[in-house]
Amino acid sequence: QVPLVESGGGLVQSGGSLRLSCSASGRTFVGYAMGWFRQALGKEREFVASISGTGSNTRYTDSVKGRFTISRDNAKNTVYLQMNNLKPEDTAVYYCAADNRNDYSNYAPYEIYEYYYWGQGTQVTVSS
Repeated sequence: QVPLVESGGGLVQSGGSLRLSCSASGRTFVGYAMGWFRQALGKEREFVASISGTGSNTRYTDSVKGRFTISRDNAKNTVYLQMNNLKPEDTAVYYCAADNRNDYSNYAPYEIYEYYYWGQGTQVTVSS
């Protein structure tokens, strides 16, 4: 059973907005650092945003700073990625991930190897 389930993807015009959700299935991820990655067709998976286990620190790749916001709702065991002013180059499959430390740290990881649990992804397509 995949422990993380993404939703909220879809087709949107350039300049539009989407909010992705990542829900945990069968276990809690409270206290775990969480991240969003994306993979465009023919390209490697890349880091988008992350949030620390405490929720106090966030990190973004430069291309989405000022447009995307990551947040978490521990009561709902859910992480969100609010994406505004979307561009065609944001088109990709977006993946949610969680680390396996559960240490309530203030560190927001950004490397693929720092994450242990992954969802199956949700497609985001931005038309020009």
